[in-house]
Amino acid sequence: MDQSGRVPARLADLDLARSPKHVAIILDGNGRWAKARGLSRSDGHKAGGEALTRMLDVFIKLNIPVVSLYAFSTENWKRPKTEVNGLWRLMNQFFESRLEKCMELGVRVMASGDIRQIPAKNRERIQRVIDLTRKHKRLTANFCVNYGAQAEILRAADSIVQERLQLAEQGETRKARKPIGKAEFEKRLYTAGLPDVDLLVRPGGESRVSNFLLWQIAYAEIYVTDALWPDFTEQNLVDALWWFQNRNRRFGGL
Repeated sequence: MDQSGRVPARLADLDLARSPKHVAIILDGNGRWAKARGLSRSDGHKAGGEALTRMLDVFIKLNIPVVSLYAFSTENWKRPKTEVNGLWRLMNQFFESRLEKCMELGVRVMASGDIRQIPAKNRERIQRVIDLTRKHKRLTANFCVNYGAQAEILRAADSIVQERLQLAEQGETRKARKPIGKAEFEKRLYTAGLPDVDLLVRPGGESRVSNFLLWQIAYAEIYVTDALWPDFTEQNLVDALWWFQNRNRRFGGL
């Protein structure tokens, strides 16, 4: 059962002026969806890409300005090589075939993660889409590719350490010893410039965050649904938003 309860929410129940500014989604359940239908895991990932295409319109319709999508984690390299290679092929096809739709809808594409380590064709294609959509403002779709939150935090911390060491070598002792501030740290994250995550959606029924945006979800509301990602629909997102809008977000206060 989803956290929204037994009765599906209606779109009319939502106050779209109060839609979360940043929704993060773990694209989970593609393999289980395929297995239940006697299909290959690659078929499941393809169906997941088709679900994402459908949902781009829905994100805009529901007035969500930023979505972060967990597409490939740093841990996903542990999967069988055939599946990983298939994922990269599908990702190439996705960015090539959906570029026109992103241009039409005014979607800005960005990437979070160490894309230097992904196959060259994927890296080049992702960068091309990022460059072509850079000025779009209707929706920011942040694709988290070769992403791991712990690695992101370590990367940000190391960047600050290296800068402090350089300052110390230059005799800037006072600046080198300055305490690290939240704003300074966040500038080093892949998501620099994006708002904190308001709502984290976990399809597939699993109750874990899977090393996803650990810093950014500090005060996010976490919504779990049994719907597998290829089956995820506008109704599932409406249910999540209705649940979100009925939460009392105290941010540590009373």
